[in-house]
Amino acid sequence: MSNQLASLKQHTTIVADTGDFESIQQYQPQDATTNPSLILKAAQQDAYQHIVDNAVSSASSKTTDAVIDQLLVLFGQEILKIVPGRVSTEVDARLSFDTDATIAKGKEIIALYEANGTSRDRILIKIACTWEGIKAAEALEKEGIRCNLTLLFSMAQAVACAEANVQLISPFVGRIYDWYKKDTGIDYTGAEDPGVISVSEIYNYYKKFGYKTEVMGASFRNTGQITELCGCDLLTISPNLLEDLQNASGDVPQKLDENAVQSDHSEKISLNEADFRFMLNEDAMATEKTAEGIRAFSADIVKLEKLIESKL
Repeated sequence: MSNQLASLKQHTTIVADTGDFESIQQYQPQDATTNPSLILKAAQQDAYQHIVDNAVSSASSKTTDAVIDQLLVLFGQEILKIVPGRVSTEVDARLSFDTDATIAKGKEIIALYEANGTSRDRILIKIACTWEGIKAAEALEKEGIRCNLTLLFSMAQAVACAEANVQLISPFVGRIYDWYKKDTGIDYTGAEDPGVISVSEIYNYYKKFGYKTEVMGASFRNTGQITELCGCDLLTISPNLLEDLQNASGDVPQKLDENAVQSDHSEKISLNEADFRFMLNEDAMATEKTAEGIRAFSADIVKLEKLIESKL
């Protein structure tokens, strides 16, 4: 009898949500994603001090910013030695409301990868799903730089990303669940989970209207949320939940199917900037969670800067 992880892999591309190489090797995902919090956690471990030291010694200049960019790329390159697919490398969250600065940083990261011999088709530049971030991704995509729009909690964000032709979005299942659980006191499970519902609706909308943007469910709190989204284009999963899935026997039935979405009754949505901002503003959960996520990632970048500064 197969385990649930093996069963999931038959319907969905599995992505490891970690900066820990041993975990990636153990679960053999197709892709991997990182973020400032994961890189900070890894950079504080003894096992990865050689990468931190290498970033300090090999950065183009001895500025904190240059060393951090080099560190992100070195971690990404090590991950790409393990996974056959792509790695997501995140732009500084403090640039989330600056389109031009986000574009510039995305280009800098890609240039570093390419200078070290890594093709851009194996990299996703990870950007917060603000209006400014979406516009930056739209410009980068036109130059062949693929993007992963993160901190996504609403249909407004998803529609804007699809219209901008971004490569991939990462809707955050667990954080949506957290908000609604706190707001209502209900411990949602299965198909009733608001995070599961959100990703399912986005997936169905994309497939109904023929968008090519990939949907990658992210930020899971339990394996039930993951198995309810079996069939999603991709799912990025933390090592502890990958372990739980591998240790659970049985098959996982496919829940999302692009061939079954024509019965979806969604109407096509068209958004300009004003529409986007109003629609997002009307969604209290998405507004709060996007802002909270940017603050948290920004705080971890500051911590990472202090760690690098201690090395310099």
